[in-house]
Amino acid sequence: MSHARSTADRAAARAVVGHHAQLATALDGHLADLLAAADQGDTARAGQVCDNLLGWLRDELLPHAHAEETGLYPVAADRPGAALLIRGMRAEHRAITDLVAEFEAAAEPVRAVAAARALAAVLAVHLTKENELLVPLLVDAADVSLATLLDGMHDLLGSSDSSDSSGGCGGTCGCGGDRGSADAAAPTLSIDPRLDVRTLPHDRRHATVLAALEALPDGGALVLVAPHAPRPLLAEIESRYRGGMAAEWLQDGPDTWQIRLSRLPLTA
Repeated sequence: MSHARSTADRAAARAVVGHHAQLATALDGHLADLLAAADQGDTARAGQVCDNLLGWLRDELLPHAHAEETGLYPVAADRPGAALLIRGMRAEHRAITDLVAEFEAAAEPVRAVAAARALAAVLAVHLTKENELLVPLLVDAADVSLATLLDGMHDLLGSSDSSDSSGGCGGTCGCGGDRGSADAAAPTLSIDPRLDVRTLPHDRRHATVLAALEALPDGGALVLVAPHAPRPLLAEIESRYRGGMAAEWLQDGPDTWQIRLSRLPLTA
């Protein structure tokens, strides 16, 4: 395997793992909202959250699963000894699809919560298998280029385009800096996967970034796209990783900030 291809495949693997972290965090956020509404007995709010979650499942999670079924699984199934793994992962996709249908059919918040919690549990196990078994299998295959397989497959990597934001700080941001515009797409300044938090509710941004960083392998990186200079978040990252995470400023405003965050390899 050439060095260039190896580098491209490792970057593609990091992009997949990063998108998996985004999916898991998004589902956990929807579930937290649903649990809060159900605990408060707010059926109107619960209905709104259910609609939002169902839209996300249809627009993000199920297309991602379909892209894996058609783009990655057939290639992986041909690897020696991988047939049983792929059979099990296809079965988990069927379980995920069934739970989405159960969630959609739920007539009461308590049933919706039960289906959503089961879905989150199955997805967490499934993504772990993909990150730790499927992705390394494809990266190590001498006759497969993961980067080529993923070329143009936005459902597997997530979209780098930003959309309008209706939430956020409403002026001065509690995590530092004024809120910038999320209307325009941020320029792509790195081949690393991007985590655009501009459209996320303000109270979920730190948790989303930290979850994505936790999923990075040694030497892995992502580009944080933020609506302000996220200095308190960077201080939190420094405190947590104590020099194990490097930050490189790629874009310093005025409306969008981009910081490349990379996990430094462990030294012996």
